[in-house]
Amino acid sequence: MKWVNRNIHRDVAYFYIGLIIAFSFSGIILNHRQDWYPMDYSYETKEVQLALPADKTAINSEAFIKTIANNWDINAQYDSHRIRDNKLRVFYKDNIVLDADITTGKGVVEYKRKTPILGQTMFLHKTTNKFWIWYSDIFGIAMLVIAFTGMFIITKGKNSFKQRGWKLALLGLIFPIIILILFS
Repeated sequence: MKWVNRNIHRDVAYFYIGLIIAFSFSGIILNHRQDWYPMDYSYETKEVQLALPADKTAINSEAFIKTIANNWDINAQYDSHRIRDNKLRVFYKDNIVLDADITTGKGVVEYKRKTPILGQTMFLHKTTNKFWIWYSDIFGIAMLVIAFTGMFIITKGKNSFKQRGWKLALLGLIFPIIILILFS
């Protein structure tokens, strides 16, 4: 039985090594996305001055948002927008983003490109493509197989799951539960 666990553990881990590495890197980056978000990089920026409507509630209308693209020769299709803390952010297809202060109208249009390798791994981590979601689900199952078979590779002695591993596994389960209780 030990050799079966070891072989399954090894072969599944070999098959998914690339995805394990990609998801590990992109997961770490996504955890720190408020400080550093290297999915895209700006290759061109333009400062803009928006003509704001007198009625500030009109800023959130699609009609106003579409005038921005016309006034600043943004030839990409509108995607979405949001307003937070007096900051307007408009997203366009083709990786174009407008950030503007809605009190002053000062803003910047950024033309972006995906960062090689990091951008692609982050895309895999965030994508909603149905095929990829199924593949990621299978990957999640594979990670469970790697975890469970790894617990039983060593079956005898002081380093076995029965002697030592269960204590570490229990600590590993308790720690996230404590964090959830304290911070959620």
